[in-house]
Amino acid sequence: MPTLPREQPQPSPPEPHEARRMAESFGVDARRYDQARPGYPDALVARIVAGSPGTDVLDVGCGTGIAARQFQAAGGAVLGVEPDARMAGFARARGLEAEVASFEAWHPAGRTFDTVIAAQSWHWVDPDAGPVKAAQVLRPGGRLAIFGHVYEPPAEVAEPFAAAYRRAAPDSPLNGGPARRPLDLYRAAYAKFADKIRETGQFDDPEQWRFDWEQSYTRDQWLDLLPTTGGLTQLRPDQLAGILDAVGDAVDSLGGRFTMNYTTLAVTAVRAGAS
Repeated sequence: MPTLPREQPQPSPPEPHEARRMAESFGVDARRYDQARPGYPDALVARIVAGSPGTDVLDVGCGTGIAARQFQAAGGAVLGVEPDARMAGFARARGLEAEVASFEAWHPAGRTFDTVIAAQSWHWVDPDAGPVKAAQVLRPGGRLAIFGHVYEPPAEVAEPFAAAYRRAAPDSPLNGGPARRPLDLYRAAYAKFADKIRETGQFDDPEQWRFDWEQSYTRDQWLDLLPTTGGLTQLRPDQLAGILDAVGDAVDSLGGRFTMNYTTLAVTAVRAGAS
């Protein structure tokens, strides 16, 4: 999740859940998104499944179904909710039942679930309404699991990206912060998710989990993933091309590939009221 250095004061970007245009921009190339985005640690999926009372799973912001397919492979019966019809359509084509709606506006029609997951999507959900809605659709003893990746490329890749983005989109509200954000900033965001879950009074005390892993990327693999990230999905082709050229040169300078250190963070809590 490369971030961008600030050269001059910029307006504060909206809260993520209010940035609907960006939230619903990832479907511009759903196939690329599905192929390029990484999956989630098997140990995380297994721990969620083991800590849930049954197999009925609701995937909030399911996208193309990357996480959903992992839970299906683990024996889950998964329903996806996704605001972008293009992403939901791709997920359906891959075998996932998916309904088009934001989580806040989605109507469960009396359905309840053993597990509610949100993979790399909870920051697009209203922080107050989301946990309340999750509690409403979880059975007593059911588990809410919010998780996502922290991935910052090496400085040799992140800094040329930030400079090229600043040149291509100088007025973007994303032009803020250092080229690489420390893990503690992401951990603080997940701590806020936990606080909002506690505030509902409908869950046991949340737990925070962490999984560290790594993945190697070639130049082409990284340039395939970058256009699927927020901030790049809305650029003009000429803007995107300039950024990809700069990043490609940076990866070439490292020998054509680099190793990404990933951390997958999770906040999870059990719906109170189990017998």
